[in-house]
Amino acid sequence: MEWTEKLQPLLDKYEGKKHPLDYHNTYQLLIMVILSAQDSDANINKITPVLFDAFPNMETLSVSNIETLRPYISKVRNFETKANWIIEIAQLLKKDENVPLTMDTLTALKGIGRKSANVIMRESKVEAEGIIADLHVIRVAPRIGLINESKDGNKVEKQLMQVLDKNIWGEIGMSISFLGREICRPTNPKCDICPVNNHCNYYKNRLL
Repeated sequence: MEWTEKLQPLLDKYEGKKHPLDYHNTYQLLIMVILSAQDSDANINKITPVLFDAFPNMETLSVSNIETLRPYISKVRNFETKANWIIEIAQLLKKDENVPLTMDTLTALKGIGRKSANVIMRESKVEAEGIIADLHVIRVAPRIGLINESKDGNKVEKQLMQVLDKNIWGEIGMSISFLGREICRPTNPKCDICPVNNHCNYYKNRLL
């Protein structure tokens, strides 16, 4: 049985579930994804409602500067660098509807790597060109036995793309991420309720 088939119960459980970032349009998603790098989704969800009240679209963001943004994002990790990135992007794109939705065009933007691009494309329901490999996926995929362990998200993504059918790329990364957030925790994972425990190396070793 191939991994694509083994992971179907995971897709049954999580397919289509909205990303934990509480965005309401593609503009907000893009900005929140950039701000969330090396920070928590919970923190970004907490600070962005006020940010988006002040800067509701690309036009308003494009005429701002670090000093005007500072009160809104100063609690975000590396906020000055990220402020420069999002202002530059807003000046480049000019309007919300100009947010690109392909891997090449997204990763050409400041602060957007493959992981971020995959998240934006998945949430925008466009055809996947890769697999989301966030911190949860980097930890959980080797634990299950899907891939070899690596701390490099791009290497993890590449391995996953080699072992999984392309037709599940768009959803499987986020499904593994949700598994890591909810069930396959770093300590005391809830193996008994895991939908893929019968194919998991970690669970099999626990039973020995």
